[in-house]
Amino acid sequence: MNPKMLLDQHAIQPKRSLGQNFLHDPGALEKIVELADLTGDETVLEIGPGTGALTRYLARAARRVIAVELDDRLRPVLDSELSDYPNAQVIYQDILTLDVARMMQTEDYVVIANVPYYITSAILRHLLESSHKPRRLVLTVQQEVGERLVARPDDMSLLAVSVQFYGATRIVNRLKPAAFWPRPDVDSAVVRIDVYDQPPVDVPDEATFFRVVRAGFSQKRKQLKNSLGGGLAIGATEAAALLEQAGIDPRRRAETMRLEEWAALSRVVAAKPVE
Repeated sequence: MNPKMLLDQHAIQPKRSLGQNFLHDPGALEKIVELADLTGDETVLEIGPGTGALTRYLARAARRVIAVELDDRLRPVLDSELSDYPNAQVIYQDILTLDVARMMQTEDYVVIANVPYYITSAILRHLLESSHKPRRLVLTVQQEVGERLVARPDDMSLLAVSVQFYGATRIVNRLKPAAFWPRPDVDSAVVRIDVYDQPPVDVPDEATFFRVVRAGFSQKRKQLKNSLGGGLAIGATEAAALLEQAGIDPRRRAETMRLEEWAALSRVVAAKPVE
């Protein structure tokens, strides 16, 4: 049954404030499961099951599905739609308040989600910075967000650096608005992130790396010596010296930097004597 009919039966209206656009196209749902490369042995953490359309496909392909839904109004819909799938469990909670590492413990898991624009960055941080990270994430996001996640130097952002530090990131499919109800105003992209066992670059520690990256992006469109100097509270002259020591032109801008260059800069900053 399509999501509009399901929601009408329960007198539920989608909430724009929650970015509720329910994916219902069978071809798109099957493709997402295929792109997730599920073996049948793992647990899937689904964020935002909505009316349970994707959850049913996942329950047939995975050993176990834990679906986390913020909107408690959808409880009767999901109770009905998932009644034939005992391996699918729904938790009604904000994913950002859920201790995923504690819930999963040592269990291998994959994250699959249709993520609203307004919360994409927060969800990615919550999962990728966890002490027990997922093995893989397959996220349906607005196309603009997908392009930001897979950006390359000259178009990098703090979000792109952060995600690419944790995993190999690529767009694996694109979806038209007709695949959703209500129809969004823009196309969507399916992004797959294969999480690394270890970061792909040599950093002194994650805290220093991200402190440097955040400082570099703290003043958009300014030269690195200025944004870094302000962000680290060391001044442009000292920042320029650190950049040169790392082999980076101080006049460059943060969006041009490669992951390896941020790592080199973080090593130089970490080695700087404490005054």
